[in-house]
Amino acid sequence: MDKPGSLQNGPEPVDFRRKLTVVMILICAALSVLTIRLWYLQIIKGDELKQRSENNAVRFRKIQPLRGLIMDHNGVVIVDNRPSFDVLYLPARGVDHEDLILKLREIYKMKSVDFYPAQPFPRTLKSYLPVRLEKNVGMEKVALVETNSMDLPGVYVDVTPIRLYLDGEITAPIIGYTGEVSKEELEKPEGDYASGDITGKSGIEKALDPYVRGRRGNELVEVNVYGKVIKNLGRIDPVCGSNVVLTIDAALQKAAWEAFEGRPGAAVAMDPRDGSILAMVSSPSYDPNLFNSGIAREAWEKLQKDPLKPMSNRAIAGQYPPGSTYKLIVAAAALEEGVITPETRINCSGSFDLGNRTYRCWRKNGHGPVNLHRALVESCDVYFYTVGKKLGVDRIARYARKFGLGDVTGIELAHERKGLVPTRDWKQARMKEPWQMGETISISIGQGFNLTTPLQLAQAYASLANGGTLWRPRLVQRIEAAEGGVVKEYLPEKKGDLGLSGKTVELLQQALWGVVNEPGGTGYAARIDGADVCGKTGTSQVVGLPQDEQARRRKKIAAFHKDHALFACYAPARHPEIVVSVVAEHAGGGGAVAAPIARRILKAYFDGKKKDRPVEVAVRRQTAGQAGN
Repeated sequence: MDKPGSLQNGPEPVDFRRKLTVVMILICAALSVLTIRLWYLQIIKGDELKQRSENNAVRFRKIQPLRGLIMDHNGVVIVDNRPSFDVLYLPARGVDHEDLILKLREIYKMKSVDFYPAQPFPRTLKSYLPVRLEKNVGMEKVALVETNSMDLPGVYVDVTPIRLYLDGEITAPIIGYTGEVSKEELEKPEGDYASGDITGKSGIEKALDPYVRGRRGNELVEVNVYGKVIKNLGRIDPVCGSNVVLTIDAALQKAAWEAFEGRPGAAVAMDPRDGSILAMVSSPSYDPNLFNSGIAREAWEKLQKDPLKPMSNRAIAGQYPPGSTYKLIVAAAALEEGVITPETRINCSGSFDLGNRTYRCWRKNGHGPVNLHRALVESCDVYFYTVGKKLGVDRIARYARKFGLGDVTGIELAHERKGLVPTRDWKQARMKEPWQMGETISISIGQGFNLTTPLQLAQAYASLANGGTLWRPRLVQRIEAAEGGVVKEYLPEKKGDLGLSGKTVELLQQALWGVVNEPGGTGYAARIDGADVCGKTGTSQVVGLPQDEQARRRKKIAAFHKDHALFACYAPARHPEIVVSVVAEHAGGGGAVAAPIARRILKAYFDGKKKDRPVEVAVRRQTAGQAGN
């Protein structure tokens, strides 16, 4: 019993201590659980949670712009854009990258789909830099990746625009192709490129890349652990590239390509009034669409090792002896220098003797006495051997340069070759040997050291066709902004004048008309009713052959050693609109092979003028616009 007056304020000390112990045990237990949990989260699950934290984060994503369209001078679209579905992987810590690739392979394999990596998988990865696993995949692979996204953390499908070359190999030497920016290009300060950007690698795509490529955009997105976009936090839209309008005619380009029927060679069609290129063919060619998905090593090596060099533009880089097409220049030099008159006759017996060597005419029994007109019409070699000897190499060279030979034309394409106009000084500097008269005899008919490109040949004949003006060949007419308006216009550019008298020009033009239209003319196969074609045939030897005709016939010549066939022409005779130069490699005679090719090109040009194509152009432009969206 409690004593009277005592106070009872709580439990007995023993009870209190017992309860306090229980509470402390509970607190310690809770702290232990919390400590263990923190240890588990920090140590055991730390990497995984860090990965999730990093993956479920804000990312910058580049948006590739649409490259500008490339069109012919009628507005027909030659190069467009189409969507490409790419499989990308955004690296994250805690993920076994190789295991992820194996898992992706297994998923593909279940559906009998092959895995073609766009590039070797890098050993070191950056969490902010996506790795492209596959490029330009089909819808089946897109569906597989999307369906199995839970098992493929960081793997996603991105849509980017790629080029669509509508005419494929037909226009490839002009247009070129695109590809991912290289390490060297990234290091150039003026390039303003970022990793993964697409740039032009050759042709017009490369020459006008600053205008065509546009400006990339960016977007700020939040992604989850699986790399899927949760929220779009902001976006800077890409800017489309400018459109390019070329001078070529797509229909004529196709006709010129088909005219070769698979033969190796090149052709150039030019407007002699301003230097505009209407068509430029190099055969064989390649399909630039192969590069859109990243060309396989085997395919690339095949293109590089092909002896016919399909990736070389023969029209600007192929260097050939001009053969008898060069006689036009020798004739111009002889008339202007007073070495001959139009009436001067030289007897052709079929051969020309110089010292102990005999140079033969292509006609075994000769042409008899011929003046300049007949010498050009029938392509008499002996006549020009004689005239060339009187002129000398240096005077011939001076006139050849007036016609634009021996130097680049200045066309917009890279890798143009100069050709060669030999002189005494050139040989002394190059070979440390004096010039020989026999070499003058050879160059007088376009053989020997002479080299020219099909484009140079077209430029030379265009200058005679228009009366004496040398225009710089041009492929680009103008550049247009995507929303409309002209960004830049490429106007005709005069390079110089031939400096020939009006009488000389008239005499040469009449002779070229006779080559195609008079009896005995070597270019009769190029004749078109109502078009008044003027031209000159040529046959250039690839290797030195025996001069004796019977020995020539007996000799077995390999295909790569046969003569090149050439033909250069323009039409109509009065007020010419088109010049065509053709080189058919290892094909034989110019009149038999090259002239018919030129005829088909000319016929396509004049037939095209009679047709109305506004509906066709409008439909193709509308289709192209839809493809690029």
